[in-house]
Amino acid sequence: MSEATAFHEAGHAVMALLMGRTIQKVSIVPSQNRLGAVTMQKGRAKQVQDKLEAEMLILLAGMAAEARITGKYNLVGASQDLQMVEKLALSRAGNPKQANKLIQKTLDKTQHLLSQKATWSAVKNIAKELLEHASISGRAARHHLEEAQKKHP
Repeated sequence: MSEATAFHEAGHAVMALLMGRTIQKVSIVPSQNRLGAVTMQKGRAKQVQDKLEAEMLILLAGMAAEARITGKYNLVGASQDLQMVEKLALSRAGNPKQANKLIQKTLDKTQHLLSQKATWSAVKNIAKELLEHASISGRAARHHLEEAQKKHP
C-alpha cells in the first residue's frame, strides 16, 4: 500500500464529494486490475451544471493528487481513468485535437481545485487514514472534507 495510491484515491474521493456525489467507500486494497478504488452510489448525486465535466474532474483528480506528492503524472497507473477521460472528451469535442484541448483545460481546473487549502487538506487527511486503515467509509471521507472546509473557509 503506497502513499501515492492513497493520495490517488483520496483525490478521486474529494473531487467526487465536491461534485456532489455520494461515496460509499474509499480503499487502497488492491484487486485484480487496480490498486485502489472509490465506490460511489449509483444515481445519488446532486445536480451539477455540467455532468460530463464533473465526471472528467473526478477521473483526473486521482492522477493530479498523486502528482502533487510525487512530482510527476503516473500515466500508466492512471491509464483506466485517462481512457475514460478521453472517451468523454471526444464525445463532447467531436475530434481528437479539440478533445485534447478539453482534457488539458479540465486538468488545469482539477489542479486549481486541488490546490485550494481546504481541498488539499481533506486529500491529505483521507490519504493518511487510508494508509492507516486501508479503507474508509464514504461518511468518514465526507467528514474529512467538511472539517477541512471549516478550518480553511
